[in-house]
Amino acid sequence: MTKYKSEFLNILEARGFIHQCSDFDALDAKLNEGVQSAYIGFDPTAESLHVGHLTGQMMLYWFQQCGHKPITLMGGGTAKIGDPSFKDEQRVLLDDNAIQTNIDALERTCFKQFLTYGDAETDALMVNNADWLDELKYLEFLRDYGRHFTVNRMLSFDSVKTRLERESPLSLLEFNYMVMQGYDFVELHKRHGTILQMGGSDQWGNIINGVELGRKAHRQELYALTAPLLTTPDGKKMGKTVGGAVWLNADMLIPYDYWQYWRNVDDEMVELLLKRFTTLPMDEVEKLAALGGQEINEAKKVLAHEATKLCHGEEAALDAAETAQKVFEQGSVGDDLPSIDIKVSEANDILIADLFIDLGLCNSKGEFGRLVKQNGAKLNDKPLRRADAVLGMPHEDTHKLSAGKKKHAIVRVKT
Repeated sequence: MTKYKSEFLNILEARGFIHQCSDFDALDAKLNEGVQSAYIGFDPTAESLHVGHLTGQMMLYWFQQCGHKPITLMGGGTAKIGDPSFKDEQRVLLDDNAIQTNIDALERTCFKQFLTYGDAETDALMVNNADWLDELKYLEFLRDYGRHFTVNRMLSFDSVKTRLERESPLSLLEFNYMVMQGYDFVELHKRHGTILQMGGSDQWGNIINGVELGRKAHRQELYALTAPLLTTPDGKKMGKTVGGAVWLNADMLIPYDYWQYWRNVDDEMVELLLKRFTTLPMDEVEKLAALGGQEINEAKKVLAHEATKLCHGEEAALDAAETAQKVFEQGSVGDDLPSIDIKVSEANDILIADLFIDLGLCNSKGEFGRLVKQNGAKLNDKPLRRADAVLGMPHEDTHKLSAGKKKHAIVRVKT
């Protein structure tokens, strides 16, 4: 039996996306009145989103699948301030050129795999809050909107309280962030009739500010909806690895490594991740989640395939699975791969770039350098960080070199 009248809220409930809502009944009724628009904001602090942004991506995906219009708001204006939420120190501020470079990269890549953009009523729309924030006149803005924010209430939000409790400085610039984000919601309602802002539970304070500002300043009926933050069993935010962020752009993290990230998640998280980050029917999710023992690895492979397919396409997902099977499950790291023997005395001086070229993994040091920048050059499955790296004193007799997801070779170190 469904809990809500609207398909969208029922899907989010079933898939574990709902944490808080400003008014469930009113939002549920509004979603049944016809096509609505909702947005999530993304500050362009890098040229790619990462796995930590996927919850928002999937909420927008299901919103569109249910016949509504999703809006991706690029924070070209708010990125100049930086969101202080739950941070111990002020973010490094980006200049206009860096922000625009990041926006251009995000527009080309991260969103188009998940959403359909165009001119139809339910097609996704990308907007930039710099379009209105850059034009604000400070005194007029304070007079018209600043009076609706009380410092008492702003200090009550967890994101601010946490910072102050740690006795970390909170600048006036950062304190303005929640005001700017609240104004974004008001402006999107004016321009596009947007009624709903979604985000992670850590954004509740910023989002509810927009709901209240719209009501107080313009009698707008706006709604807030947040999802639980995703953490690993040890309490860490999901999306980080020893090697850094799990990027969604293929040129920052190759699809094979993306596939491997999902293949290696903790057993306890498989059901939750299948619900959130695949589009599999719920009955299939439940069957996979019921697998136990070694069979849970089959569920992880399905998760890896479906998550990679959503982000990088079917072909990339199949290629990643094929590579994983060949390299790791069939023991192909051996006689059927190109190989070279070197002496222990040479290991400290030989450049890995030269080994890549000698083994046919790349054609030049320039190509090797580009592989390194893209995290595509690996020694024993770990990305190389420097183009001038040497093999060094080996801990194993046999080493695997990899260029991307399909090209591998062996280095044998002998006395």
